[in-house]
Amino acid sequence: MGELKRDSFTLPGESGYEALTLKMAEKWGADVIRDSDGTQLSDEIINSGYGIYSTICLIRSDNEWAKQNKDKLQQNFLMSFPVMAEGDTVTISPLKGFFTEQFTIDTHTDAKEFWQVFDRTTQKEVPLSDWEFHASSGLVTIKNTKKYHYYTVNFLAIRLWEEISMYNHITNNWGEKEHLMAIEPRYPEAQKQILSWLENWCISHPATTVVRFTSMFYNFAWFWSDKKNCRDIFSDWGSYDFTVNPIALREFEKQRGYKMTSEDFIHNGNYNQTHNVPSKKYRDWMDFINEFVVSFGKQCVDLVHRYGKKAYVFYDDSWIGVEPYGTRFPEFGFDGLIKCVFSGFEARLCAGAQGIETRELRLHPYLFPTGLSGEPTFAPGGNPKLDAQKFWQNVRRALLRKPVDRIGLGGYLHLIEPFPDFCDYIEKVTDEFRLLKSFHQSGKPYCIPGKIVILTAWGKLRSWTCSGHLHEHPEVDLINILESLSGLPFEIEFKSFEDIQTSGIPKDTAVIINAGTLNSAWSGGDYWKEETIIEKITEFVANGGGFIGVHEPSACDFSSQFFQLAPILGVDKDLGTKKCLGKYQYSVTADSFITAENPIITLPVCDGIFVLNEEVNVFAEVNHTPIITGHCFGKGRAVYLSGYQYGIENTRLFLRAILYAAQKEDAIQSYICSNPMTECAYYPASQKIVFINNTGDMQKTSVQTLEGKTFQVDLKPYDIEILTI
Repeated sequence: MGELKRDSFTLPGESGYEALTLKMAEKWGADVIRDSDGTQLSDEIINSGYGIYSTICLIRSDNEWAKQNKDKLQQNFLMSFPVMAEGDTVTISPLKGFFTEQFTIDTHTDAKEFWQVFDRTTQKEVPLSDWEFHASSGLVTIKNTKKYHYYTVNFLAIRLWEEISMYNHITNNWGEKEHLMAIEPRYPEAQKQILSWLENWCISHPATTVVRFTSMFYNFAWFWSDKKNCRDIFSDWGSYDFTVNPIALREFEKQRGYKMTSEDFIHNGNYNQTHNVPSKKYRDWMDFINEFVVSFGKQCVDLVHRYGKKAYVFYDDSWIGVEPYGTRFPEFGFDGLIKCVFSGFEARLCAGAQGIETRELRLHPYLFPTGLSGEPTFAPGGNPKLDAQKFWQNVRRALLRKPVDRIGLGGYLHLIEPFPDFCDYIEKVTDEFRLLKSFHQSGKPYCIPGKIVILTAWGKLRSWTCSGHLHEHPEVDLINILESLSGLPFEIEFKSFEDIQTSGIPKDTAVIINAGTLNSAWSGGDYWKEETIIEKITEFVANGGGFIGVHEPSACDFSSQFFQLAPILGVDKDLGTKKCLGKYQYSVTADSFITAENPIITLPVCDGIFVLNEEVNVFAEVNHTPIITGHCFGKGRAVYLSGYQYGIENTRLFLRAILYAAQKEDAIQSYICSNPMTECAYYPASQKIVFINNTGDMQKTSVQTLEGKTFQVDLKPYDIEILTI
């Protein structure tokens, strides 16, 4: 590996640590050095002959201008915490319970233009004439209230502290360091300031080769409370709730011909979670925001190009409106996309993005003292090498299937000095990455024929993601499934229900997967009331297709069955309304193909599942509740899983479930490792098989080719082995 060209790695440099920076650049084979939030690069580093990434965040770039124009800071709607009426008048302090270093009430705009007050007991809006906002006190007085009813105020808040600056500041104990603010780029004055600042920045940074935009303009929604033990009021990495402001609301009404209300964003305090099926109004708002972000973003990218620099975008933080799988994404003109990764599905998200030349992963652990959950990483008691091994294990299996162009790290380089084993391991990672990349350059890896279609309300727009990282929503079945799929030898495509309605199911589809809970965007909610969807999927399976449903697939409580595809799945769920109806008494089928390598099944249990008839095979149960079933329907097959959680054993089980549903059980014999703790990828063009060990233990494994030859290897913990066949 050491003979490979040393490149494709981005190193975080740090002024004051020049010797360390240049030493690690040599050790890790870096060709680029970057700055990070809170760090700078000295002239010695800049002039050392490496490419230079410079990180900028346009909305928080000029804090002096922001402080002088607080009426042009970013805003959003918040709902006050409910207050019970004890008489015919209620007084509410809208900001009570929120983190006042983050939020303040918007007093620049007439409250009655956009605010709403609700009786949440009846869910009826209080007439405008029955409430008043007192700007001097920050209080709302509501009259004609009903005793013992609960009332809330939907109000516009100005954000005083940009969220990533806020998080970094508090995580790293930056003390008296200035709080950065986020300006709203829809204001013409703000656009003029941003472009002027960016041009001056380009002129004053001649050594910068790549401008690394920390996304563009709008951060994912992140509402903080004033309670340290319950800091998050709302957090959603896909929500557009931070894109709301008076100028946008007025422009939307002018363009679209109807008005967005505060309640369209508040949703009774649930806000616009990505896990919920998006309404048409919300999709219209997203499209409206995306159109603006691309339009003004392109002006910024074009300006960078005029100064001979490349423009990369960091797909995290303020990424809202920058979806790489959106139809407008290529219009930005970005040269590269950078994605921070903890997991394999995030690597696949980056690897599959179109309209750019360079795809780069920023690996974890990030060079901060503590991790996102507060665990020590580079702090006393931390083990950054072990963290890196676990993260790389997840990312590497995805990179076997789909390549990216670069990897790198971010944060404070000086933190690595007490951890030489971490430094040695990252050197190994960079060599492995370059080797895998070289195999992809010769051609694609072998895939089992037949496309796997993931069916959700979002479709392609949310390819390889749900909302956030795997560790933030571990209970979401689909995100766990995506993590398993990220390293499996299948071609994956994401489709929406509208796609199925208008274009049908692609002819090369082998299996459709639908996974989620009732009314979630992932299961589909009311889309399952559409008869054309039921008809087309039923026809697909009846003619030989495969279907896998997980947890509450096709769930919609409106007909005689809860799962609208119950006849295909062979199971349904009792919500408590079928207690008096008889249920078929099944027996567990022994020697199932799906469970052959999993003597102990560790899937979550979905209560209330029952079998429809004797044609259904129950492959596993927990306390008399089926958790894995199979059902032949026409010429096709369906598999039901009660839930799903990512793990090495479950990944193998899911692979087998796909092959069973696709009626391709024999495919398990070719280019699939005999040991489930290991995986491999075969690259026909270079005649290479790459084996990986996904555990911290020694593993023996073998693989059989399509021609019937068998190869065996011994793998060290978390190691990699390459064979030429």
